[in-house]
Amino acid sequence: MKKIITLLLLMVTPASAEKLSLDAVSSYFNKMTTAEAAFIQSNDDGSQSTGRMYIKRPGRIRFEYDPPNLALVIVGGGQVAVFDPKANAEPIRFPLRQTPLSLVLESTVDLARRDMVLGHKSDGPRTIITLQDPDRAEYGYIQLVFTDDPMQLRQWIVDDNSGNKTQIVLSDWIQDQKMPSILFNIQAEMQKWAN
Repeated sequence: MKKIITLLLLMVTPASAEKLSLDAVSSYFNKMTTAEAAFIQSNDDGSQSTGRMYIKRPGRIRFEYDPPNLALVIVGGGQVAVFDPKANAEPIRFPLRQTPLSLVLESTVDLARRDMVLGHKSDGPRTIITLQDPDRAEYGYIQLVFTDDPMQLRQWIVDDNSGNKTQIVLSDWIQDQKMPSILFNIQAEMQKWAN
């Protein structure tokens, strides 16, 4: 009788969700043309910021921070520009390839290539994939967190290999809408900030 009850309990217990395949995650990014989402950014020092994120693949992303921060980060033309309204200076700029975020902004994402996946696991409803550019390991790694049904990127954590971690939690996704390229034009934004 115990065996029958145990068998019945196993039949009604929900199966743990299987992790998303690397091919499915690659396809998710490759099918994405534009996307917008709300974000909450958490930093190592405990500070948090909120705002909106805009993506136009390949290679472009924009983070507009809410008050009181009002900072702006634009990725476009292979560059990252950080605009700080508190500084009376040009934005801080550096090549996109110096961040692990470049791995998911490439024109073709193929997570199964080049030994870029450091980890791929599931913890119930979430699939967690850790990526690092094997040619630029000194720039750290990015950990992507997905949920399934529907498949959605929910957060990422960037570790810059110097002890700094930044977590971005995403919500309220809107995909495949028209998005002007000017949003990702660093030079145009610099002119706006100069005036």
